[in-house]
Amino acid sequence: MKIGYIRVSKQQQNEALQIDALRNAGCEKLFTDKMTGSKFERDGLGRSLQHLIVTLSGLQERGIDFISLTEKIDTTTPGGKLIFHLMGALAEFERDLIRERTNAGLAAARARGRVGGRPRKLKTTGKVALARRMFADKSNSIQDICSTLGISRATLYRYVKEAESPE
Repeated sequence: MKIGYIRVSKQQQNEALQIDALRNAGCEKLFTDKMTGSKFERDGLGRSLQHLIVTLSGLQERGIDFISLTEKIDTTTPGGKLIFHLMGALAEFERDLIRERTNAGLAAARARGRVGGRPRKLKTTGKVALARRMFADKSNSIQDICSTLGISRATLYRYVKEAESPE
């Protein structure tokens, strides 16, 4: 059985042309996505090439072939399989390039003295010492310490743990 997938980018777009093309191609059952933006959580196929490749690989593992009418990709033919695998290789290459550039940018920023990450909540060593003293004094509840210093329990425990671990 041939199953068709229709995707329109905006709610106002009409899917009639896609329905006609899929019916002419022999599709008996149709699925439609009407979404805006690039949402990974949609029920059908995603917008990114990476997500498409993952989805199509999953279909292929289950013995399901893919034919794109507009892009002329047909995984039932050797040429279509080649194009699909080339697309996958290009997507992986692009991800590797992005990762490489990101790492190079982070290294360059570190070399200039920039440190990434979220700023520390307790900015002075005096406040950190106060948090540790308050924690050591068992008359203070964790909730009181956190509300007094304006930090979360996790942040408090992280500062306490840093004091306990050898440098």
